[in-house]
Amino acid sequence: MSSLSLITKQHRAQLERRIAGSTNRWRFPKQPFSGDLLSLSQKCKALSIDFEEALRNPDRLCISQIQKLFCGNLKNKDIQSGEADVILECLGFKWELHQPQLFQSQTLAKLYLEALTQGSTSPLKELEKLLQAQSPKKTKERSPVKKMIISLKINDPLVTKVPFATALKSLYMSEVEIHLDDVLGVLASAHILQFDGLFQRCMDMMMAGLTPITIRKFYEAGCKYKEEQLTTACEKWLEMNLVPLLGTQVHLRRIPQDLLHKVLKSPRLFTFSEFRLLKTILFWVFLQLNHKIMTIPTHETMLTFFKSFPKNRCFLDRDIGQSLRPLFLSLRLHNITKGKDLEELQDLNFFPESWLNRVTANHYHALENGGDMAYLKDLNTQAVRFGLLFNQEYTTYSKMIAVYGFFFEIKGLKHDAASYSFYMQRIKHTDLESPSMVYKHKPVSLRAVRLVKYEIRARTLVDGKWQEFRTDEVLQKFELAKPSCKSRILKIQTVGSPIYATFAFIFPPS
Repeated sequence: MSSLSLITKQHRAQLERRIAGSTNRWRFPKQPFSGDLLSLSQKCKALSIDFEEALRNPDRLCISQIQKLFCGNLKNKDIQSGEADVILECLGFKWELHQPQLFQSQTLAKLYLEALTQGSTSPLKELEKLLQAQSPKKTKERSPVKKMIISLKINDPLVTKVPFATALKSLYMSEVEIHLDDVLGVLASAHILQFDGLFQRCMDMMMAGLTPITIRKFYEAGCKYKEEQLTTACEKWLEMNLVPLLGTQVHLRRIPQDLLHKVLKSPRLFTFSEFRLLKTILFWVFLQLNHKIMTIPTHETMLTFFKSFPKNRCFLDRDIGQSLRPLFLSLRLHNITKGKDLEELQDLNFFPESWLNRVTANHYHALENGGDMAYLKDLNTQAVRFGLLFNQEYTTYSKMIAVYGFFFEIKGLKHDAASYSFYMQRIKHTDLESPSMVYKHKPVSLRAVRLVKYEIRARTLVDGKWQEFRTDEVLQKFELAKPSCKSRILKIQTVGSPIYATFAFIFPPS
């Protein structure tokens, strides 16, 4: 098939110097630019086209001009109901279209103009007829434009009859109903048709329709079309939902490893505790290796599976585990402090012994120095983190946490329909509900003052956009008596629910 460049081939000429009045401009002697480079420059600016690109590729300027003309006229017209003047052959079907509508698609516009000029001895005259037919001054004098047949080959398996028909229907109607099950096919169709308005509408639907079932396909679509806004939306959604939502569903196996790795490295990742995050990633590994499992396994089932490997090497040192090391290096194993959880890690035979020895050594030095975490410096990448998932029906919600013999309550309060506050406070070990059980299973620090560097963050989704709230990084001495036992309060106003509140802290040397 001949190219639209036929229009310019007949008028190819070298640049020459001509005098144009007092301006002495550079000029082309012939079409398609009417000779005047200054005029061309102004035209490109009006159409948002790069001037140098227009010099190299005049076809694009021509198509952009015609698209602007047709799309402008469409605003003042009813939907075409007469006989079709364009037949599109695609996917084994013949689709009847109308000339003005198809110019919303850059792909169809190029195909149409190529067909219009093919075999013509005067392609410029054919193009002139096309433009004159759209002139508002000659509405009554219009001569019929000849019916054209154009063909489009599509090899994308996502583009099937139904989503492609939806895409073509969108040339005629601005609010065509798109089902979430079809949105990937419509997106692919819009991409092939170069139909920008429809493509963005599909993107918006996908960003608003993220679920455990759709997250993988939508993320892969974002990567395929290099749409950063979609991949970023997937990352932000997973940062909040990996542990509380996907951590309890078999859909966890759908998460691609590269996306999981990005989220694990994010300082915004929400988790109830470091051990809960570790369990979630272990479940993910289990599901990758057991494809026939259709339900989330029990914790005991998962432990039994990993313990079944020979004891001569840990799981991550085996060939099967080498590629997974970056995921587990992104975890903060040093923040798993409960004795029971640490014993479980030792028995699991999952991690290299050197990793676990380093964790144990860090805990030993911290306890020996009154809880000081000398090995932790950066709050964003190393802090101990605990989370509260505050649902709309709550009026108050709190959790007790213990680290190196110090006890804190992390708490959220709802004041009215859209007003909340979050804070943490130090608790005396004698004020706990079952102090005798604490003495038996946990260390208890008698230090009257504990220096803490902390930050409190909260995120929630409102109308498809994440709202974020945070305190500054605060360095504070926590004592046992009020008011010095209480942290700075994070106060927020939002209608979003649930609210993901994260308490991140370090015990610096004091």
